[in-house]
Amino acid sequence: MKKLKAVTALILALVLTAGIAACGEKAPEVDTSSALAVMRSINTTLPQTIDDKYRTFYEVFVYSFYDSDGDGIGDLPGLTEKLDYINDGDAATDTDLGATGIWLMPIMPSPSYHKYDVTDYYDIDPQYGTLEDFKTFIAAAHERGINVIIDLVMNHTSSEHPWFKEAADYLRTLPAGAEPDLNECPYVAYYNFSREVSTCQLPGTDWYYEAPFWSGMPDLDLQNVAVRGEIEDIVDFWLELGVDGFRLDAAKEFVSGATQANTEILSWFNDMVKSKKDDAYIVAEVWTGLDTYAQYYASGIDSCFDFAFGDGDGVIPNVVKHTGSTASSYGKAIETLEATLSQYNPDYIDAPFYVNHDMGRSAGHYFDATWAMNQFKMGQALNLMMSGASFTYYGEELGMKGSGKDENKRAAMYWSADSAAQGMCSGPSGMDSFEMKYPDEASQAADGDSILNFVIQAMRVRTAFPAIARGTTDFVEELSDDNVCVITKTWGDEQVMLVFNISQEPQTVDLAGSEFGKLSAVLVTTAEAPALTDGSLSVPVYSVAVLTK
Repeated sequence: MKKLKAVTALILALVLTAGIAACGEKAPEVDTSSALAVMRSINTTLPQTIDDKYRTFYEVFVYSFYDSDGDGIGDLPGLTEKLDYINDGDAATDTDLGATGIWLMPIMPSPSYHKYDVTDYYDIDPQYGTLEDFKTFIAAAHERGINVIIDLVMNHTSSEHPWFKEAADYLRTLPAGAEPDLNECPYVAYYNFSREVSTCQLPGTDWYYEAPFWSGMPDLDLQNVAVRGEIEDIVDFWLELGVDGFRLDAAKEFVSGATQANTEILSWFNDMVKSKKDDAYIVAEVWTGLDTYAQYYASGIDSCFDFAFGDGDGVIPNVVKHTGSTASSYGKAIETLEATLSQYNPDYIDAPFYVNHDMGRSAGHYFDATWAMNQFKMGQALNLMMSGASFTYYGEELGMKGSGKDENKRAAMYWSADSAAQGMCSGPSGMDSFEMKYPDEASQAADGDSILNFVIQAMRVRTAFPAIARGTTDFVEELSDDNVCVITKTWGDEQVMLVFNISQEPQTVDLAGSEFGKLSAVLVTTAEAPALTDGSLSVPVYSVAVLTK
């Protein structure tokens, strides 16, 4: 077997050499001892961090990421300690993810583990550390070329926020039928109080308030001038601390069911923030269909999360599993996406993601006994090869599990199989007990065929070729079919061709006469190397070939 493997490796190396030599390029010697070895042999173009908004973001739930003080809860010092895992600042290394952005889920004081109900917009939750810890983290991230955006929850506050408590206490003192005097308590107007029956009744009164998520999250009135003034002060505070932008939670619910009103609110927020920091990045959560969230781009914000492609029933898992979709469906869907978004803002930046903290993790999308890991890797590649600012949820690079209740989706980062190992978090207290499907980070780092090493290479390739993140996509239908999708991306003078084999069989693509004659990078799920010979591109199972001119 060892002799056969050596012969196979030699043949593959010779084929690749012949193919690229025909184009006047010297082929690298391909090591086929593992998928990582194949990728390292070919992926020799170094990543380059361009100082713009087309970042490769890593979403972090601090509570479950890395614990520095042994209390079982992740914290900012722990996150700072693990920054070299996210990006060590050295483009020549490929043992870090190489992410160029971090999205921090809420870090402000809150009575809940998830911290989406804020009690103080000007501090760090004590479970996570202090403002000094945050400043240290920001400085360390920026040293590594990582931009940081924070979750700004401005749709609602906690019912324990001083604004709401003061308003509620005042309303309780009013005589029956009396109207509030805003000179006595302006905070009443900060929220949507009414005597008409609404989602929640204020105990002890005949007043109701809007709180569609739950009673502990009363909605703010974002059309109120005073509320906007408060938010502007909050933005000033965090920009001064060095944040590079904001993720806006629940933008669809600012005024529920009112796209035009929500777009106006986002337009105000975008103009206000950009007047202070013109390169700030703003991405909104608008959890709905493409035709609706595309309209929010008219506000001028940079991005809306691309819900059409993510989650268990999105374009990506359906294409990978061929559940009513084919490989070609991916290319067609991207063209439709880009055409739709550009109608509302020609300067849009898509925000592709696969799953987030509200969704079942993508390891649960694939059950094929033979191909589940290959399919999982392919799903990650389809996300990371999309144009825009991409987002990867922590632990997805390991294939972590987590579905059902929200706590399960926010489980402790799987650094070690030993739950008592240094830095391991306990996870949310309401989380179910379950075992992970794939190995821990320490094991995967040492495995050339692991999910982790595949995702690292995917992020590196994305960053090495700027047109992948920034380019306009053209679907090459004549070269595509049910198993193969071919697209090109154009950004200024740079063009790349991406060839996806989304199937369980090797595929061949005829590129004779194509301008794209150089195999410049690959993403492979097995230790088989793509090869380009006399215009014929062979693509192994579940793999991606990146070609340049």
